[in-house]
Amino acid sequence: MVKLKKIIESQIIGQKNLIENLLVSLLADGHVLIEGMPGLAKTTAAKALTQGIEADFHRIQFTPDLLPSDLIGTEIYTHEKSNFTFRKGPIFNNIILADEINRAPAKVQSALLEAMEEKQVTVGHQSYKLPELYMVLATQNPIEQEGTYNLPEAQLDRFLMYIVVGYPTPDEELQIIDLEENQHTRVRASLPPVTTQEEILIARRAVSTIHMNSKLKDYIVSLVTATREPKKYDEELANWIAYGASPRATLAMIRSTKALAWLREDTYVTPHHVQSLALPILCHRIIPSSKSEMEGVSIEMIIKRLLEVVAIP
Repeated sequence: MVKLKKIIESQIIGQKNLIENLLVSLLADGHVLIEGMPGLAKTTAAKALTQGIEADFHRIQFTPDLLPSDLIGTEIYTHEKSNFTFRKGPIFNNIILADEINRAPAKVQSALLEAMEEKQVTVGHQSYKLPELYMVLATQNPIEQEGTYNLPEAQLDRFLMYIVVGYPTPDEELQIIDLEENQHTRVRASLPPVTTQEEILIARRAVSTIHMNSKLKDYIVSLVTATREPKKYDEELANWIAYGASPRATLAMIRSTKALAWLREDTYVTPHHVQSLALPILCHRIIPSSKSEMEGVSIEMIIKRLLEVVAIP
């Protein structure tokens, strides 16, 4: 994973949280939704991740006229055999980059939902298994509303993490200029993969052995419970949250914190790991109240308050 991280860092300036969270999601067998303004390297980061892995990769540009069959594949009639054969679509690759996912209509989103959750797709009466190493990296632009379809809460919940990418600092932007100039003044060789699918699956099994004591599990459950019953923890929090996170958030936190501990070469999970991942794991699973919107309270402020009011073990 160290070599894979270096490959991504060689192509992405800054964005340390994005890089670390992508690797955590890969280790935790989860999918990622990346949101950010155009030009903030969302697609580049996803491509850099896949470049270092010996796996099949496909980028799908989501558009309003996309059909489920464009994603899944279709049955084709063969005259020689007088029957239908299934021709697999791009969704059967190991890693899928779903670019501008919110431009796809509901039927396409539903097809992707089944693939993400069940690791299989259904065509007619037949189900087809997806690869064991399967990851969806989706991107969306927060400012464009025309021709977009908001992702339903049910589908948002399927993403392990929701990562918001911010602007680079002035120093980082200068480094981006240097990187761009260097790329134009020399022919860049395509870097070979540094890890295989089997090595990633072995790493996932190692992640599952990372120790987490009962107090940490109680802490995670308390954090998620506080999103559902905020009044028991804080009056202000109760005014800000309309609906809390499901048990899927708890399971996501367990898997992700173990992956983060393993990635940082720690032998057990600490409260710091939990707090580091609270925002990307909970931000898309909490529905803020209308009062919080009127008061200008962001989801970041809500989660920050949540971490303040829930006791740390």
